Amino acid sequence: MVFTNLDKNSGLGALNTYLEDKSYISGYEPTQADVSVFTDVGKAPDSTKYPHAARWYAHISSYSPLPKGEIPSKIPTSNEPEDDDEDVDLFGSDDEEDAEAEKLKAQRLAEYQAKKAAKPKVIAKSVVTLDVKPWDDTTNMKELEALVKGVEMDGLVWGTSKLMPVGYGINKLQINCVIEDDKVGVDDLDEKITAFEDYVQSVDVAAFQKL
Repeated sequence: MVFTNLDKNSGLGALNTYLEDKSYISGYEPTQADVSVFTDVGKAPDSTKYPHAARWYAHISSYSPLPKGEIPSKIPTSNEPEDDDEDVDLFGSDDEEDAEAEKLKAQRLAEYQAKKAAKPKVIAKSVVTLDVKPWDDTTNMKELEALVKGVEMDGLVWGTSKLMPVGYGINKLQINCVIEDDKVGVDDLDEKITAFEDYVQSVDVAAFQKL
């Protein structure tokens, strides 16, 4: 990975974005690529503007400087004598890396959950056509229609209606409605309409279609 203009905001911005989910420029341990970019950056980036680049810079800074092009080794503490033959510990900050990875994972999970919660819930609806049959030809169909449309339920919207001949001078009321499936059932409508027993002989479902 090649980075340019690291002395400018554009270059540091690109580096910061690249290091958002990475600990090193290449691979899973310090390499010559880290040494090269570290040298080009020159000084610690602003942690407010470039938090990921600043984290990486501080981590690489914890290694003692060597000639350009070589991988740095860990700085010895004041209680530990320098030993040129001592193995280089390139994995001394695993806990820090694990914490960063867990923090990033938790952040992305929270963003996903928030996005999922903000998504509007789809309300399942259906169009129902009912045939409401009277007892005989003496039934006042206008009053029957008014009674049916007077049925109110949460999730129920009445639509158009018309009279259709059945025979022997008798008409049935065919009426449409839209229902929310989770709130209104066909059996509920049947029960409420047949409660007008002086007017209604029966209720049949002529059509049922999901929206």
